Amino acid sequence: MAEPNKKPIKDRIAEVAGKFAATRFVRAIMDAGYSVISFSIIGSIFLILTVLPQAIPVPGFAAWYAGTIGRFTNLFQSVYNATMGIIALVFSGTFAYSYTKIYRDEEHLNLIPIDGLMMFLMGFFITVAELVWKNGRVEFLQVFTKNKMVAGGYQASTAGIYRIGAVGIFIGLVVAWISVQIYRFTIKHNWQIKMPDSVPSGVANSFSAMIPGFCIAVVMSTINIALVMAGTDLFNVLFIPFSFISDIADTWWGFLIILFLIHFLWWFGIHGATIISSFYSPIVLANMQANVNQGAHHVFAGEILNAFVTIGGSGATLGLAIWLVLRARSTQLKELGKVEIVPAIFNINEPILFGLPIVYNIDLFIPFICAPMASGLIGYLAIALRIVPVIRVQQPWPTPVGLGGYLATTSWQGGLVSIICAIVAFLIWYPFIKHFDNVTLKNEKSNATPDAA
Repeated sequence: MAEPNKKPIKDRIAEVAGKFAATRFVRAIMDAGYSVISFSIIGSIFLILTVLPQAIPVPGFAAWYAGTIGRFTNLFQSVYNATMGIIALVFSGTFAYSYTKIYRDEEHLNLIPIDGLMMFLMGFFITVAELVWKNGRVEFLQVFTKNKMVAGGYQASTAGIYRIGAVGIFIGLVVAWISVQIYRFTIKHNWQIKMPDSVPSGVANSFSAMIPGFCIAVVMSTINIALVMAGTDLFNVLFIPFSFISDIADTWWGFLIILFLIHFLWWFGIHGATIISSFYSPIVLANMQANVNQGAHHVFAGEILNAFVTIGGSGATLGLAIWLVLRARSTQLKELGKVEIVPAIFNINEPILFGLPIVYNIDLFIPFICAPMASGLIGYLAIALRIVPVIRVQQPWPTPVGLGGYLATTSWQGGLVSIICAIVAFLIWYPFIKHFDNVTLKNEKSNATPDAA
């Protein structure tokens, strides 16, 4: 017999997931994820301008492009480099700023978020240069080959400095965490230069950051030189687990696990997309940049979920919203469909999630989990089998069905597959929502009050 005060399993899972989402690290990661959205979209827009001939395979268009827009491709590349090319700085820098701010507010420490950001940048750039131990001394790496150019220790290409792009996000997060913890430790133990109250706050703040900054420089330099003397560096060491995780996420089963976790959390009312995407964002950004700059074939890249999976919102509910408007017999569901139909076109479905509801609704759990996994598998296989080109563009997440797939892959095939994904997702939803509609209609009729005589 169950204990009377024992919580149901769903409540315990929701409680654990909620505590995890509320941790300082995860909250700072979420802020970092939000910060790169506009940068990645801006960069992708200018990238589209450079690949228009491939996106629009119309006779004569390539020649017209070469004589007009194509003359500015280097300028477009410069904008891309200034967005996606520095995405590690934006992502990890925002994390450092937010992480410092959270500690300041919750532990009531004299931490200055902008100082946390600046000290992270210093620590990060200590690791960016490629160094080697040669002839008993540290030297900058110099390599000039067909596939790699490193001058003065900095690897560069047409995409800018290699290590501050998407490939550096994971390492940047580790350095940001170390930097903020050192900053927090020094302030907590009063390791700072305090100026008289008469000194302007800007000057006082710069001196208060001196000792923490020096400690960060010493720690990062020590770690770096130890690894360099061992024949490697922090990037190469930390890239091993990142690459391992990336390889798993890039498999069909790893992709399906990610989709399951997102929707499993959502069913408990926890924003699974925000939580899980916070961890896979570095992977999809790095993979997309590799697709663009290195001709790689990573399936798990860019906004693959919004292009082929969460069409209409989490749960792939676009077809569901359309059916509610056109075919639902229940007044409640039909009215809900009218409210949801426009947001669903732009991949927003909170009205359905909490109004139908889907959250905590055991009757709709199976389609909510299975529909996006089915559409995701179709999208994955289409790219993996080269039916659809790889994702090279970060399209805005509210982009409607068809257009999202087209922009992400710069191909009509991508647009067609995204529509097929939406149809398959609805076919999974159909028997469940039809049954739910019948039950809701029956309840409405049983609760109706007879008209007065």
